[in-house]
Amino acid sequence: HCGSSGKAYVARKSCLDSVRISALYCHKMSTLRNLWLLAVLAACLDSISAYFVSVDAHAEECFFDRVTSGTKMGLMFEVAEGGFLDIDVKITGPDSTVIYSGERESNGKYTFAAHMDGVYKYCFSNKMSTMTPKIVMFSMDIGEAPKGQDMETEAHQNKLEEMINELAVALTGVKHEQEYMEVRERIHRAINDNTNSRVVLWSFFEALVLVAMTLGQIYYLKRFFEVRRVV
Repeated sequence: HCGSSGKAYVARKSCLDSVRISALYCHKMSTLRNLWLLAVLAACLDSISAYFVSVDAHAEECFFDRVTSGTKMGLMFEVAEGGFLDIDVKITGPDSTVIYSGERESNGKYTFAAHMDGVYKYCFSNKMSTMTPKIVMFSMDIGEAPKGQDMETEAHQNKLEEMINELAVALTGVKHEQEYMEVRERIHRAINDNTNSRVVLWSFFEALVLVAMTLGQIYYLKRFFEVRRVV
């Protein structure tokens, strides 16, 4: 009787050890998978950046993206330098449909969903300028293509991957917002420095005029009270 109990205890212990090893293995594999997804997320964030383009006077610069129907796209732009800090913007679909058009805009954000498969074009036009080039900072955020039924089922089974994708989109928006605010701060600092230099020059000019008027009045009063002798 004691011998059979010992064998049962050994078998039960062996079974528990196997369960613990399997659980530990699954935990390690899940951790490695999470680390891999985070590494992919970091790599995606490293590749996110805004672009700067110089648009000459009477010129137009266009960019193209090929997407599938239903894909969300978002254009953000800011005129960083040149003239009155304005630019004409136009977004055109594959069927030459004008999705968005704006004139003499300094900055803006526009989000839309692709209505059909094909190449979408967004252009920055400086044709209204006679001689001043413009420097434009812009970024085009392109979301994921709509998923099919099988892919949706797989996505529901994998909530972690979906959460990481949402986090990547949110961090992309934060990064673009930081770049947007950095450009705006640079523009406002340049305007403040320009205004400050003009105020200093105007104050210096006023001081010169004041000194000149003072000397002129002294000279006039001296001549007015001067006694003239008639020979």
